[in-house]
Amino acid sequence: QMLPLTLGANIGTTITGLLAAMVSDNVDALQVALCHLFFNISGIVIWYPIPIMRRIPLRGARALGRATRRSRLVPPIYIIVVFFVIPLLLLGLSSLFMQKTVGFTVLGSFLVIGVVLGIARFIWWWKKQEGLQKCLACLDRRTDMNNTMKTLPEDMQFLKSKVSLLAEHTGLPEDEEAGDAQKGSDGTAEEVAPENEEVAIEDKED
Repeated sequence: QMLPLTLGANIGTTITGLLAAMVSDNVDALQVALCHLFFNISGIVIWYPIPIMRRIPLRGARALGRATRRSRLVPPIYIIVVFFVIPLLLLGLSSLFMQKTVGFTVLGSFLVIGVVLGIARFIWWWKKQEGLQKCLACLDRRTDMNNTMKTLPEDMQFLKSKVSLLAEHTGLPEDEEAGDAQKGSDGTAEEVAPENEEVAIEDKED
């Protein structure tokens, strides 16, 4: 139900830019605003009317939501990759081909081949080498670690209270120093006892 509202909101933002460009009397600004408008309209035509194509963004949104429940790092990573890394990479590659020199064109061609091979390798790792399971396991470990660190002070206080109750019921010392002090007092008592017995024996003999 949210997909049509989201697509309509995208069209609304382009209309705002189009109205601002029409007021500015700048041809370049109007061209950019129209490109933005028709880009979103073409996206709606491709992804929304056909049910099979409509399932692709919906599945992607569900997968992103499940990953977000596992870790709060997923949304910022998604935003950085989709809205910064990929556009800057495409802009850099296109600028190499716009230099109209053989060196930059060859460099751009090699970089495009490298990017394509890197994407293919990533897809192979993601699909065939259990890359998805590895990423989810990493997110779960990180989430468990964060939860453990958050509850660590409370857990320590709980354990200390339990140790204190155990010491009260069993008569055990609460720490090593108390245990050493008790051992020392027991040893002193044992040393004093034989001396008292010797004094008592001498009194009887007298």
